[in-house]
Amino acid sequence: MSDTGPESGTVLLVVPEDADQFTACILQKLEHRVITCHGPTGRHDCPLVHGQGCAWYNEAHGIVFALDLRLPEHVAIVRHYEDLARSVGHELPIRVIVPPGSDVPTHLGDVPTWYGDPTVAQLDGFAALVEATDRSQ
Repeated sequence: MSDTGPESGTVLLVVPEDADQFTACILQKLEHRVITCHGPTGRHDCPLVHGQGCAWYNEAHGIVFALDLRLPEHVAIVRHYEDLARSVGHELPIRVIVPPGSDVPTHLGDVPTWYGDPTVAQLDGFAALVEATDRSQ
């Protein structure tokens, strides 16, 4: 993937390994660099779960998170994203994708949620928010 320049922020897409590429493709068409993370799996561990830093998080100007929030380590990752951003006074747009028909987990607080796969319009709005946040910082 190529870096599309300083105006277009990098989006960290945190999705299961079997996720389709729709969200990544749309964000790339909107000229955003996308880094895909599959979160903690049997083969890979997540440094954020252990309180360590993450280079991909550090590059992110926005995050779309779609891992299973019934798992405590996935919830811990979302909380860590929020805490890190808050601790350095950094506004970081985050969206969490919740399966259709599911309730929003109460432990997410004010994190904006999309039900089901995001639409092109939702992704376009998110991309615009990432760009606006970049310009304001």
